[in-house]
Amino acid sequence: MSAVTGTRRSAASRLGLPELRGHGRFVTGNLIDSVGNGMLLPLGLLYFTDVQGLPPAHVGMAMTAGQAVALPVTFLAGRLMDRLGPRPVVVAANVVSALGFALFLFADRLWQVAAVHVMVQAGINMYFTAQRTLVLHVTEPGQERAWFAFTGSLRNIGLAAGAAAAAGALTVFGKGALWWLIAVDAATYLLAALCFATLDTEPPEPPEPAGAPPGRQVTRTDDTRRYLLLVAVNLPYVLAQAALSVLLALYTTRALGLPASAASLLFVVNTVIVSGCSTLVTAHLAPKAPRRAVAVGYLVMAAGMGAFMLPALPSPSSRSSLAVTAWVALVAAIILFSMAEILLGPALSELSVTLTPDAAGGFTQGLYQFSWAVGMVAAPALFTLLLQAGPLLPWGAEAVACLIAMAAAPALKSADRHRRKDPR
Repeated sequence: MSAVTGTRRSAASRLGLPELRGHGRFVTGNLIDSVGNGMLLPLGLLYFTDVQGLPPAHVGMAMTAGQAVALPVTFLAGRLMDRLGPRPVVVAANVVSALGFALFLFADRLWQVAAVHVMVQAGINMYFTAQRTLVLHVTEPGQERAWFAFTGSLRNIGLAAGAAAAAGALTVFGKGALWWLIAVDAATYLLAALCFATLDTEPPEPPEPAGAPPGRQVTRTDDTRRYLLLVAVNLPYVLAQAALSVLLALYTTRALGLPASAASLLFVVNTVIVSGCSTLVTAHLAPKAPRRAVAVGYLVMAAGMGAFMLPALPSPSSRSSLAVTAWVALVAAIILFSMAEILLGPALSELSVTLTPDAAGGFTQGLYQFSWAVGMVAAPALFTLLLQAGPLLPWGAEAVACLIAMAAAPALKSADRHRRKDPR
């Protein structure tokens, strides 16, 4: 290794970055996929209501129905991954997403809106079912959590870039730009598919044969139970992620009386923290054992949920001082939320592929992604009902769920997993 290469690697290690050399197409594919998500997903409802002229409530129902129909795709993607490997599934996922978004241009009836959302959500479910295992097939052994942290940062950067591009186009060209945004978005997914299709992959070494020792059936049963526990522990994190997009805007405007821009500003703070600090915190501050990182992350997340509750507590203060107090509490809450996201995201992803000997397989990854899909589908109805009952309820319920998950996290002890030998 040359002195220059060693210096670069040392600097990358201090920043918490994984070994990036030779992974340009993998990094580019992840970034482009995220840009596509950020560019259009938040604007789908606006397109069908303002461009296609469909009633908002009916469009919302059609979108939810389409996303719900796509739930079983996680298991289909898992079966395909077991037969073909994760790379073809990730490629197909981007192609399906591209086709789904392209069909937005021709969907002007509610059943068509539902149908295109089946395709788009199917592509998303396929992608995330296989993406975590693809990380193991593409990267060096022992760098799983560093790569999950790095791809999480890339995702936030891509989402922000896509959203900024869409906002700029809408500001300059008006809502008529939505048609062109959809066409460009479909093309970005095809470009991401091309990046992933040209990757060189190497499957991890399979677990060593067990030799059918006494009690092996019990061990496999225990493995299954532990993985189901992981799926359950992941749900509060899924709901927390959904709360940021589903609940925050309603809470800040209706319950606190803040301007509509409040939620957007808090989103920006979250994106900056997660994209800028994920690799550093994961490498230098997070507990090395992923189950401990999950426990600490849920404790911080519960504190963040408590901070979100503070502005809605009864107070005798004046309206102006209440607004200042609300902003202080919300900024503190989003900082805690972001730090918890940095601790939880990479650690849960690492556990999802290492917890048991078969964790990176198709069925288990389909099951893990199913928890994401179910949580995202259920969150809008759950949070809006709780918010209607009282502004403190959704945050309080999520805080309790986080504390329960924190208590369960110590049981998530990873099994030994035999990967390919480190070539270095």
